[in-house]
Amino acid sequence: MSDLPQPLAARLRRPGWRDTRLVVGIVLVLGSVVLGSTVMRVADARSPVFTARSALVPGQRLTEMDLVRVDVHLGALTDLYVAAGGALAPHQVVLRAVPAGELVPRAAVGSQAQAAVQPLMLMVTAGAASTLQVGSEVDVYADLPAAGAGTGAVTFAGPELVLRRVAVSSLPEDGSALGGSTTGDHPVQVMVPTERVKDLIGQVDRGARITLVPVAGTSVTVER
Repeated sequence: MSDLPQPLAARLRRPGWRDTRLVVGIVLVLGSVVLGSTVMRVADARSPVFTARSALVPGQRLTEMDLVRVDVHLGALTDLYVAAGGALAPHQVVLRAVPAGELVPRAAVGSQAQAAVQPLMLMVTAGAASTLQVGSEVDVYADLPAAGAGTGAVTFAGPELVLRRVAVSSLPEDGSALGGSTTGDHPVQVMVPTERVKDLIGQVDRGARITLVPVAGTSVTVER
């Protein structure tokens, strides 16, 4: 009986650059790296926009000193906010209040004609003003002297609401406690709708006592 032929083991060849499987593998690896980096870049695509450095109030002239640049991921909402990529458009004013630290919406900025408010200085008691901050929203009450009041002690007819939700735009420089004084009147500047300025000045000229009442939820200084 003759010996059966023994099978020969096939030699493994080192893959070369002409090996199709090697080329396909390299392409797949490079493709996954490029795809991964692209996904990461898109996921981290941030846009430069402005936030308010301090509270912005309607009628205020807006400058870059009032703003802080931040890079945020807003996606499709980017165009809703004031971009920080270039110079701020000149002669811009604030149209509605923006609290400190918040993104500045495009809708909150426009021309002076669009603002339709004017600053008016009102003298109020220290108690009425001691907790206010720039940016606080207040209701304005006027209390006129009673009709037919004699030359003695002044009596008042009773407070009436004359303005709703107007913004405080300036306070005395000596700050939160109004210089520590708890008596006397102090100036507080508020942004008054243009069509109401004349009426309010008339009430002040007739001796009205002005009181500012913070709107519920507005920013105020809490005494401790």
